[in-house]
Amino acid sequence: MAYDEPRDAHVPRVEQAAAALCETRDAHVAYDEPRDAHVPRRVVVGAAIVRDGRLLAQQRAWPAADAGRWELPGGRVEDGESDAVALVRECAEELGVRIVAGERVGPDVPLPGGRSVLRSYAATALDATEPRPIEHTALRWLRADELSTVDWLDADRALLPWLRALLAAAPHPDVDTHP
Repeated sequence: MAYDEPRDAHVPRVEQAAAALCETRDAHVAYDEPRDAHVPRRVVVGAAIVRDGRLLAQQRAWPAADAGRWELPGGRVEDGESDAVALVRECAEELGVRIVAGERVGPDVPLPGGRSVLRSYAATALDATEPRPIEHTALRWLRADELSTVDWLDADRALLPWLRALLAAAPHPDVDTHP
C-alpha cells in the first residue's frame, strides 16, 4: 500500500482478487455457497482404488455418528500439499499401501458444514501389497453391482454414478481373485 493511499484503499483490490479466485473453481460443480464465499474451502481427497474390476471401500470406526458407514480411502489436504501428494500420504497412513493418483472422478462434493469438499481421484496401487484397515473397521472390494449394498457416507454416495462408470471402464479379470 502506498503511503498516500487512504488506509482502506487496498480492500476493494483484495475483494476483487478473492472474487476472481472463487470464479476459477470448477464451473460444473453445483453447491450452496457459504455465507463468506471468499473463505477458501478445505479439500478432502478420496482414492477410488480399482483392482480386478472392484473398488476398495473402507468402513469408518469413528466418530460415533459415522461409525459403520463406508467411504473411499483418503483425508484432508494439508497446507502446502497437492491433492496427489495428500492422496498418496493418506493411503499409506490408512491402508499401508503405495498408490499413484490418476484422473479426477466426479465433481467436488460439499461436506457437512459447508467449509470442505470431497475431491476424488482414480488411483492405482503400485505393488501387490494387500491394503489393511489401519484406521478403519473393515475393507471391502466391491463390484459395480455391489456399490449400493453398503451404507456410504453421504458425500461418497453422491459419487456412485461416477464410480460405476470408472468400474465399467476398468479391466475385469477372467478369474475372481477377491472374495
